[in-house]
Amino acid sequence: MEPSSGILSFPVFGDWGRRGQRDQLDVAAQMGRAAAALRVPFVVSLGDNFYDYGVSSTDDPQWKESFENVYIAPSLQVPWNVILGNHDYRGNCQAQIDYSARSPRWRIPSRYYTRTESVPGGKSVLMVYTDTSPFVTSYAKDALMGPNVRSQDTAAQLAWIDRTLGESTADWKIVLGHHPVYSGGEHGDTPELIERLLPLLKRHRVHVYLNGHDHDLQHQEAGGIHYFCVGAGSTVRPVKSEKHSLFARSTPGFAMVSTGAESMTVRLTAATGEVLHSAVIARTAA
Repeated sequence: MEPSSGILSFPVFGDWGRRGQRDQLDVAAQMGRAAAALRVPFVVSLGDNFYDYGVSSTDDPQWKESFENVYIAPSLQVPWNVILGNHDYRGNCQAQIDYSARSPRWRIPSRYYTRTESVPGGKSVLMVYTDTSPFVTSYAKDALMGPNVRSQDTAAQLAWIDRTLGESTADWKIVLGHHPVYSGGEHGDTPELIERLLPLLKRHRVHVYLNGHDHDLQHQEAGGIHYFCVGAGSTVRPVKSEKHSLFARSTPGFAMVSTGAESMTVRLTAATGEVLHSAVIARTAA
């Protein structure tokens, strides 16, 4: 896979931080090869960065065991745009934010944030990085996650998402969250996101929603929005097709997103390097 002029490419994956176990190493190696071929400017992590209990501090051994000593390919020494998952919420979320000041490639300025990326040739991509764990109502009762979750104001985050999407003049709009809207994986759909986030995705004509949480690779499409689950950064679990499914596979891997002026290609790629599913999405006016 060679880089093309006028294309912005970046790898996306989640649910990976397992101290270098076999599947994590395989995905890391293959992602490094793909990133080198396309000369990617950044990597996206969809959360559950550290199992099973996040990190305790910026000095936690997992920073080296699950991240620094695993993603060693030169092509992956670029900024990583990171969000938090539910397992990260079991630990010290602030430590993951603070690690941004210690690592030149770890980038999470706050629990939710946005970046606008440039596509060569003049187009732009709005990427809205959200924090979905506080929306899951059952987490508020969890002994480990509860205090962390209850401290977050989901109404404020929704207002920010609505405002960010509404004010953007970007040609492409991508929203990223740890939890799926729709899924055929072990956890299934997230009712709270269907009720509260999905109306915003529809209102602002978001092109793509990227998530992890379910440990598989999926592509679903509903109402003109494409949903890609990429929670296969290490251990995988069974998955099945649902009514919106275009693809579902239980295999370790990642996605490579390649965005041009008028189309976006998302390749769901196995740890072996095989492209299992390729989807081309046409740009529509936002």
